[in-house]
Amino acid sequence: MLKQLRGLLRIMLALACGAIPVSVNAADAPAKPAAKQAARQASSKQVERGRYLVMITGCNDCHTSNFLTTGGKTPEKDRLTGGELGWRGPWGTTYPVNLRLFFQDMGEEQWIQLAKEIQRRPPMPYFSLNAMSAADLRAIYSYIRYLGPAGKAAPAFVPPDKEPPQPYVQFPKI
Repeated sequence: MLKQLRGLLRIMLALACGAIPVSVNAADAPAKPAAKQAARQASSKQVERGRYLVMITGCNDCHTSNFLTTGGKTPEKDRLTGGELGWRGPWGTTYPVNLRLFFQDMGEEQWIQLAKEIQRRPPMPYFSLNAMSAADLRAIYSYIRYLGPAGKAAPAFVPPDKEPPQPYVQFPKI
């Protein structure tokens, strides 16, 4: 067993040492390194996983205008840009944030920490976000960053004692 481990370490060392001249010359070569291609594939898988999670967790339901009324047929280029439909209840009136703008100045680790601790007003199901794994949160982050910035900022919160502009959904008083 020890002999096999030594042999494996020798092979790894030889590969690592052999890779040094290749990586030095790689800048001159037009071919794409395998490592970059592997990273791109991993990134692509991460984006696809994020796209899937955003779809099944209902993020688009609020954060994409007209997503529900079109049966989810909103083009991807228009998704997660927030909306002007307010959600009014005893807490006041909230609006779905433009996630594509929200994520632009946030690092991945900041997002994970925020998602694990965030508490928002209804109807945001922050408790579901808090329960997500770090891997799922990374995938969502990758997908939203992949989409890039688009749209405009959501309207500001309206306190409960103020009448919000139309349109808004009125939640019953509890």
